[in-house]
Amino acid sequence: MKIIIDAMGGDNAPEQVVLGALDALKADKSVSVVLVGNADGINGALKENEYDKSRLQIIEANDVISNDESPTMAIKTKKDSSLVKAFEALMSDESCGGMVSAGSTGAVLVGAFMKVGRIKGVSRPALAPVLPSLTGKGVVLCDCGANVDSKPINLLHFAIMASAYAKIMLGVENPRVGLINNGVEAHKGNELSRQAYELLSANDDINFVGNCEARDMLSGDFEVVVSDGFDGNIALKTAEGTANLMLKLIKKGVYAGGLKSKLGALMLKPVFKDVQKKLDYNALGGACFLGVKKVIVKAHGASERGAICASILQAKGLAERDVCGQIKKSIDASAIGAED
Repeated sequence: MKIIIDAMGGDNAPEQVVLGALDALKADKSVSVVLVGNADGINGALKENEYDKSRLQIIEANDVISNDESPTMAIKTKKDSSLVKAFEALMSDESCGGMVSAGSTGAVLVGAFMKVGRIKGVSRPALAPVLPSLTGKGVVLCDCGANVDSKPINLLHFAIMASAYAKIMLGVENPRVGLINNGVEAHKGNELSRQAYELLSANDDINFVGNCEARDMLSGDFEVVVSDGFDGNIALKTAEGTANLMLKLIKKGVYAGGLKSKLGALMLKPVFKDVQKKLDYNALGGACFLGVKKVIVKAHGASERGAICASILQAKGLAERDVCGQIKKSIDASAIGAED
């Protein structure tokens, strides 16, 4: 299985991206990687590292798409960028199962839509990270930013796609689907929420269990939480910020509390490390772009080697289990055509 990697995408590219790719090669002998980017930078990061040269390829690309650029214009005009060339490599080689990038989210989404194309019947593709939950299984949040303005039919498609994805990623046969809302009652929410509630309730192909308040998103009561991209992105970043704040407050309290606090923290250090690990959703990989014809994994922009490695192995696993084909089957079975 060959995975394409945008070696110049992200805050820590190319060094951490390259090192993450090497970690993936060591972790899984059946994966090979294609690093797309500046050859000098890539080779500099490869220097003094041992790896199986038969499973690593470099494609030269001398331009980079930044977060400040218009995603559509950049994808159209920056033909020599690492991201555009990565998409071209993905689509030109049948042996390529998927692609990973920690670069501009907007450019990745636009490129996936323009260069890869959406699955027939999908109204809009969506970005779906797996977040930690109280039960330890995790929860798929869909959408977390690809579609700021959505229609009810889009949210239904998000639920169908994310359910198929959750079956593979979480190993849950009949994932429970919740709709992010400002209350659990069916009549709550804005017009979009109420109309989406009706569509989700009437669909027998998903296990819709009702509205989900944001505070319950990580409770373990849901395996899939559906939202438009605007609210989903706010929910994601609020959860991430709250987790970081909690860890910082604990650390600050320990240092300010004197000797007893420090001794107690020392004894609880394994517990704190375990909590920190469980709260790090990047450890599971990146956010998969559901609804396009090949596996696209968007890693966090601040990803270091561990998160890049996890994203590569995630992309390989999803390609092997044909997540795109499973989503297509689910959309076809729903008999609901794309209206966008």
